[in-house]
Amino acid sequence: QVQLVESGGGLVQPGGSLRLSCAASGMTFRFYDMSWYRQAPGKQRELVAGITIDDNTNYADSVKGRFTITRDNAKNTVYLQMNSLKPEDTAVYYCKSERRRPVPLSYWGQGTQVTVSS
Repeated sequence: QVQLVESGGGLVQPGGSLRLSCAASGMTFRFYDMSWYRQAPGKQRELVAGITIDDNTNYADSVKGRFTITRDNAKNTVYLQMNSLKPEDTAVYYCKSERRRPVPLSYWGQGTQVTVSS
């Protein structure tokens, strides 16, 4: 039923930009906090950016000033605009949805590869 489908990943040169999209279905999107995580080889999965149901945002220190998370409730989609990309941004990026009430629920997308290399 619930699906999170990421898109927009690919190969980009250092200093370039990408916009990731995560389209949600099978859930009441506006009731879920949304976030982007990433996982590089040999590293733990880390939170990159989050956006709450009331549009509060938070970012990892490593991406502040470069990445922007937004949501479009009418389209059931969350975005991650990635600017000034660095090789250390290379990872698989995952979309996550989460709610606490009335019962805890969370879902993960399948991930999309972002590679930053010259």
